[in-house]
Amino acid sequence: MEDCNPTSNLQKGRVREMRKALVIIDIQNDITKNYKDVIGNINEAIDWAVKNSIHVVYIRHENLSDGTRTFKPNTFGAELASDLKMVSKNVFTKYKANALSSEEFADFISKNEICDFYIAGADAVACVKSTCYNLCKSDYGVSVLSDCITSYDKRKIGEMLKYYENKGSKIICLNDLL
Repeated sequence: MEDCNPTSNLQKGRVREMRKALVIIDIQNDITKNYKDVIGNINEAIDWAVKNSIHVVYIRHENLSDGTRTFKPNTFGAELASDLKMVSKNVFTKYKANALSSEEFADFISKNEICDFYIAGADAVACVKSTCYNLCKSDYGVSVLSDCITSYDKRKIGEMLKYYENKGSKIICLNDLL
């Protein structure tokens, strides 16, 4: 992991905010309809990130397993949802739940010396959970935007927020940022 001390390795004129990223996980056409409940908040979080010079990163899941019907490569279902605000070309594909399993995403983190992550997206009990766990395990700062995540089973979100917090994530609301 890069040195995430706020005073080290800073190039002249470089702002601390650029060492942060808003990560939008799996807001794709095949995701549950429940994403519609949080897409407005996610788009507001994207506006906040742009206004504050924070990297915006989009993570896409592709399912390579035989017999699966969702997130198949080169299908409409694997595309990012059309109502998701696109403000960067930082789109990375993963084939496992953990976003860090994408070598391109891991390289982006290293190249940009990102230390702190704001997490939004789906699915709270799978890909969001795995990504938060692995970012915390790697000693990154992780803040989960509680009103910018969803799940196939929304009843489990409260339980997941407690899990994230127990594993080292901070739980915040979008309004905490605005």
